[in-house]
Amino acid sequence: MKYKRPANFSLALPALLLALGLACAGCSDSKADPKAEAPPPANVEKEENTGVVATAHPEQFVLASAIEHKSAPELSATGVVSPDITRNVPVISAASGRVVEIRARLGDSVKKGQILMRVQSADIAGAFADYRKAVADYKLAGIQFDRARLLYDKGAISLNDYQTAEDVENKAKVDVENTTERLHVLGSSTLDHPTGIVDIHAPASGVITDQQVTNASGVQGLSAPVNPFTISDLSRVWIICDVYENNLSQIHLGDYADLRLNAWPDKVLKGRIANIAPILDPTIRTAKVRLELENPGFLRVGMFVTAIFHGAKTETHTAVPATAILHLHDRQWVYVPAGAGKFRRIEVTVGGMLPGNMQEILSGLAPGAQVIQDALVFQNTTEQ
Repeated sequence: MKYKRPANFSLALPALLLALGLACAGCSDSKADPKAEAPPPANVEKEENTGVVATAHPEQFVLASAIEHKSAPELSATGVVSPDITRNVPVISAASGRVVEIRARLGDSVKKGQILMRVQSADIAGAFADYRKAVADYKLAGIQFDRARLLYDKGAISLNDYQTAEDVENKAKVDVENTTERLHVLGSSTLDHPTGIVDIHAPASGVITDQQVTNASGVQGLSAPVNPFTISDLSRVWIICDVYENNLSQIHLGDYADLRLNAWPDKVLKGRIANIAPILDPTIRTAKVRLELENPGFLRVGMFVTAIFHGAKTETHTAVPATAILHLHDRQWVYVPAGAGKFRRIEVTVGGMLPGNMQEILSGLAPGAQVIQDALVFQNTTEQ
C-alpha cells in the first residue's frame, strides 16, 4: 500500500521546526549558570609591614629607656637685628651747596665732633656779608649814640633825639647777634673770613647706618627730603620677629626669649619683649614682635636670629639619647622592640637638644619605652 502525504504538509513543516527551535532555546536558558559567566575574583595579597625589621642577632643592639623630661612649651620665630631707632641721630647740613669732600663712609664708626664731609656753599658768603654789614651799622650807631649822649648832657638836643639814637644802637646790636647766630647755624665762624666751605661734623658717636651723599652731589640744607648720613648707637639693638597670629597667645610683654645666631651657635642671648604690634600683616598673618637687648659687641645690623619664646606652664615630654634618633627623608624615627628579634620603626617629633647628649621628643614616644640606642648603626646593619 502506498503512503499518501496530506495536502497541508508543506505548510505545517516550517511551523513545526520553529516551535522545536524555541523549545531548545528555552531549555538552554534554564540550564545557564550566572557564576560561570562572572569574572574571576581578585587575588588580594597583603603587603608586608615595612616598619618592622627582623634581625638574627638582636642581642648586639643595646637598648635604652626613654626618660621623662619636664619643660615649658617653646615657640620658635625668626628675627632680624635692627638698630634702636630711638638712638638714631640724623646728620644734616644747614647750608645748601655741593659736596667737595667725604671723610666717612657707610658702616664706619665715628666719634662726636668728627668731620664727616665738607660742603661748598654760597649761603656762607651771603651770611658773612650780612654779618659784616651788621657790624658796621652797629659801630656807626654806637658812635652816634655816644655823640647824642654828650649833646644831651649839655642840653644841645632833646630827650627824644637822645632816645632815638639809643634805639638805633640797640637795633644794630640785635642785627649783629642775629647774623652771628646764622653763621653758627650754617657751620661757619665769625673769627676769620669764611672760604665758602663748611665742615659737617658728627653730632654723636656711633656707626653710620645710612649714607645718601657722594662726592660732588648736592645738598639742599634743612629743606632736603633725606639726610646725608644717619648715625646709630648700636650699644643697644632691637630684634624684630614675625609671629603668626595663632601663636600670639604664647608671648607676653616683659617676658624674655632665648636668642641664637648662626654665626655664634654656642652663644645664647636674652632679649626682653618690649612691643607686640597691634596690627597684623594681612598677607602672611603675622605680627611684629620687638625684643630689646644690650649689644655684647658682635651683633650686626641685618643678622638673622632665631628667637625661642618659653611658655609659663611646664609640660611633660620624653627624652632619649640623641643617637637613638634616625633622621631619614626630613623625618625622625626611633626603633622599638616588636617581638622576638623584631623591631618596629616609629615616627617621632623631636624638640631641642638637652644636656648629656639627650634629645627631647615632643610626641610619638612615651616615657619608659625601650629604643635602640644607636639607630643609624641598626639601620645600616639591616640594609646590608
